Amino acid sequence: MIHSSGLLIFLLDRHTQISAKIAMTDQQKRFIFEQADIRGEVVQLEQAYELAIKNRNFPEPIEQLLGQFLAAASLMSSTLKFDGTLSLQAKGSGPLNLIMAESSNQKSLRAVARMDESVDFNAIDTSDIRTLIGSDGYLAIIIEPDQGERYQGIVPLDSDNLAGCLEHYFHQSEQIETRFWFAQSKQRCAGLLLQALPKQVIANAHDNAEYWQTVNHLAETVKPEELLDLDQDVLIYRLFNEFEVRAFDSRPVKFECGCSRERSAKALLSLGENEVNQMIKELGVITIDCQFCLKQYNFNDSDITELFLQQKPTLH
Repeated sequence: MIHSSGLLIFLLDRHTQISAKIAMTDQQKRFIFEQADIRGEVVQLEQAYELAIKNRNFPEPIEQLLGQFLAAASLMSSTLKFDGTLSLQAKGSGPLNLIMAESSNQKSLRAVARMDESVDFNAIDTSDIRTLIGSDGYLAIIIEPDQGERYQGIVPLDSDNLAGCLEHYFHQSEQIETRFWFAQSKQRCAGLLLQALPKQVIANAHDNAEYWQTVNHLAETVKPEELLDLDQDVLIYRLFNEFEVRAFDSRPVKFECGCSRERSAKALLSLGENEVNQMIKELGVITIDCQFCLKQYNFNDSDITELFLQQKPTLH
């Protein structure tokens, strides 16, 4: 039985036939199990994924991993109860020395990756995230409220894939059983999350444990093409139709970079007038590149003069 909620949009029992509709991408849907303390999220991205990799010329394995990071950041940011952002990043000394995705609580995504362009990625095992990031690599989850203290959790890369690394993070740092499944193609990426909630009043501990095992077993049957291409309600029904599931309205997800000329100007101000004047003397024009969307912001000599004049107090 699936309830779709905001307002109860539809009700299906397990004997109802449901047609396989094509997914509307760049959407995320939350769902909960009525009989157990378990929640889920599914996200499917197309345009956001396309914009994240556009004009980057990444090898295909890095594009696919970046898609997984985008899906993971969007899924994880659903737990934010405040205005702010969640960043998921992996760093190391490997050929892919940085990969990062960021999601706001409003589902605005952006991502970046930095790689050693001299490496032949066809000659290494790109199926193992530890080979790409490096043996010294680590995974960081950073939560930054618009107002409040920044939080950062770090775990080693102790699995060969992102899903396993994230599951270890939640088990070790949050003590919450959490599972992830990802899929990606050249056009789309998608992710599925299941999470055991703290004990509520729905079921006792023994029943919750049994439900968790069964739900995970069912989720393991998901095929990449189903996760990528099926309508989200259809996907949830196919996987979990033997349970009562309440599915909430899908939320739109989009690629959106927060860069601006004003932010770039603030970065120059933070360097100090003397240093910026030396830079403009040597370069003629200071160009600030956004690592996320590749926009460029140029500042010439007159721009710099005006910028620092605006910061000086006016004498009366």
